[in-house]
Amino acid sequence: MTTLHPHHDGSPLYVSNLEPAIGDRVAVRLRVPSSYAPLSAVRVRSNPDHEPAWAEAELLGAVDGWDWWQAEIVVANPRHGYRWLLVQQEGEAIWLNQTGLHHIETLDAEDFALVANAAPPAWLNETVMYQIFPDRFARSADAEGRELPEWAIPAEWDDPVNGVMPHRTNQFYGGDLDGIIEKLDHLEQLGVNLIYLTPVFPAASNHRYDASSFDEIDELLGGADAYQRLIEAVHSRGMRIIGDLTSNHSGDKHEWFQSAFSHPEAPESEFYYFENDENTEYVSWLGYPSLPKFNWASEQLRERFITGEQSAVAKWLKPPYSTDGWRIDVANMTGRLGAVDLNGDVRRLLRDTMHDINPDAILLGESTNDAASDLQGDGWHGAMTYPSFTRPVWGWLSEPTYEPYLDGDANTLTEPWFFGQPLGGIPRYSAREFVDAVVRFNGGIPWRVRLGNMQPLDTHDTARFATNAAPGTVPVAVGLAMTLPGLPVVFAGDEFGLTGVDGEWSRSPIPWGSEETPDVAARLELYRNLIRLRRAHETLATGGLRWVHVDEQSVVFVRESADETLLVLATREGADADIKAGMLSGVAAAEGLYGDATLAVSDDGSVLISAEGPAFAVWSLPGVKLPQL
Repeated sequence: MTTLHPHHDGSPLYVSNLEPAIGDRVAVRLRVPSSYAPLSAVRVRSNPDHEPAWAEAELLGAVDGWDWWQAEIVVANPRHGYRWLLVQQEGEAIWLNQTGLHHIETLDAEDFALVANAAPPAWLNETVMYQIFPDRFARSADAEGRELPEWAIPAEWDDPVNGVMPHRTNQFYGGDLDGIIEKLDHLEQLGVNLIYLTPVFPAASNHRYDASSFDEIDELLGGADAYQRLIEAVHSRGMRIIGDLTSNHSGDKHEWFQSAFSHPEAPESEFYYFENDENTEYVSWLGYPSLPKFNWASEQLRERFITGEQSAVAKWLKPPYSTDGWRIDVANMTGRLGAVDLNGDVRRLLRDTMHDINPDAILLGESTNDAASDLQGDGWHGAMTYPSFTRPVWGWLSEPTYEPYLDGDANTLTEPWFFGQPLGGIPRYSAREFVDAVVRFNGGIPWRVRLGNMQPLDTHDTARFATNAAPGTVPVAVGLAMTLPGLPVVFAGDEFGLTGVDGEWSRSPIPWGSEETPDVAARLELYRNLIRLRRAHETLATGGLRWVHVDEQSVVFVRESADETLLVLATREGADADIKAGMLSGVAAAEGLYGDATLAVSDDGSVLISAEGPAFAVWSLPGVKLPQL
């Protein structure tokens, strides 16, 4: 049973203005159980200009067993951190920040935070993203007649993926942009409303992260005309589409690098980190010579990549293409090399430029590990990051079932995959550890930015979750992606039940024509139902998050707003969640929305939620009542 405790988050229930400017006064509210130890004072500690400032809170009133307190703070910095201090009448002081209640002082990095930079477009919070790796999604009839480059190793659509070099980067299935257009009915029926395309620029690999130009669209995909057709077709259905751009590096065949290599006098020489006078030795991404690293100290690089009228960033955001934003590859390493750290400059320049071109465009950065220091609202609207959702889900709901597999020269055994970490396999988390990880890795990220963080079960860079999912846990994992705060992501093929043991083996072509087979039909229906649930309830887009029960096998949480509360159960082994009276309001009027679980309300107001595991279930409850303000 979870104990009632004070609660605050960054949602509209608790914050009067989620889009403040510097100098604005913002009311922040705290709810405290009426049964909590008597309080002599409630205060808010802010940290303007890194010097603590205090505001006294006043008691607004009590509703449904909760006392509501409110204080007013003045936003002084682009990221204005604050925390609550509860002074009990017996003299004990309790701190509340984004990681919970503490009896000792807490870190500024884990404060709640208001963000005074320009807010992301509202549509971002209403989105379910669908990620497409173009070579493996769909192939139009026009693809058949295209001449293939020397690097390509052609494959038939039903050939298995070969993850061993050189096939790993050169195996070529020929998916193209017109093929995507032909499958938009599938995406619309699935319910997704944002397409994220991995790179579409010309390159010398199947993944195209080694672009040879940012000014063209790969003719193997159909070229710029096909790209424009795709964008127009997506927009005509009320959907959006974003591209993928490598700000950390280009390919070694890129026109800029070709101009600079062996030509130290070339203007483009300053775009890269050359290490000898002849411009033949250079820094590359993780030592891969095909991916030379950009030097963002170059003003000319900044102009040609970001700020110029026809820059790589600007060209595709403007008509006639008008894409809806960018996902930035290797955002965490961009502008960073040893003692050099220009990452903040680059992300802010990207954000400002994109905002000037189209304030409705989104900017997402790849930062696959702890991303909190870069996610403070000054650049990325959110990130593709794994420890705040994806890895915890894997740790809790996976059951490693495969042996080490052959890789490299086919004579080397590779340990079971876990996001590149040499752990000897997938760690085993309890439900409680799952929650601990989610809280820990979101604790340093402002609420508004957290809502833009991508929540994939897997991506083109990872193994497929279904490869190691414990029996029956796929619905639990998909349900969590759709109901926890953040941007749900479906990697193309997840809805078909595809598997794969790492980021290359997972890039299987979509098995079109299998939709009516029982297993695929069931998986498609699962995704359609849970995406429909996500998009039908505004509370899942912007509502607050409160954990109401956590044990070793199960979690129960609510997403709350003034209009509706959604009660969510997720369990791996089965649940008997005993929820204390007062934790939930209006539960007697609960309406089941999804899943098979039993909700029983006792005479004393406590609630028992039971289910045979694995299980995922959602109920709708009345919205949270506030005292008269």
